[in-house]
Amino acid sequence: MVTEREDQIPKGVMLLTGIFVGGLIIAAPLAVKLIDVGFGIVVTAGVLAYSITFPITDIFSEVYGRRAAHRVVRAGFATLIVVFGLIQLSIHWTPASFWESEPAFLSVMDSSLRIIVASLLAYAISQTFDVWFFAKIRAQTGGRYLWLRNNLCTVVSQALDTFIWTAAALYGVYGTAELWQIFYGEWGAKVAIAALDTPFVYLGVWWLRRGGGQRGTPELARA
Repeated sequence: MVTEREDQIPKGVMLLTGIFVGGLIIAAPLAVKLIDVGFGIVVTAGVLAYSITFPITDIFSEVYGRRAAHRVVRAGFATLIVVFGLIQLSIHWTPASFWESEPAFLSVMDSSLRIIVASLLAYAISQTFDVWFFAKIRAQTGGRYLWLRNNLCTVVSQALDTFIWTAAALYGVYGTAELWQIFYGEWGAKVAIAALDTPFVYLGVWWLRRGGGQRGTPELARA
């Protein structure tokens, strides 16, 4: 039997938070691979997974407000720390004597401390800025032009995120020309994804307001 307290958990919040955290977690191992998306543009394979996190924070900001969106960002940050800790634990744990896939496992999962710190730094700064900037534009436009907030915030915050991560994680590993190629490729891909996800942002906002996040909304908004 579903208790009254369980019935008050917004199903939309649970789903979107799960997708948000899932995107964060899988983006790190996917980022090991560089892919060519055409026209000489090179990005990490994790760009698609990470890009879905920004429209989700925009949806939370639009429906529940800035403070609730910041809670989601902080939860994601805590999740990344736990996941990175578990990955390092698994890397340093002695493998079974008959297991022959240790080199392949390490090639994907053994991110250096520098990349981990770069990822956490870029995430914390860009996501916090995105939530703040979204709320700022919303106040200036009187709550209108959701499409403008969604795209403008992503253009600026993803540029910030990509620049911080590229500089902190890859400076000295690749030459200057390669670094700029990775930066512009990743940023351009993220901006394109933001333009494509705008209908989904409208759909998510509509769904939460029409029932998917109706229950528990006051509590989340005050958090």
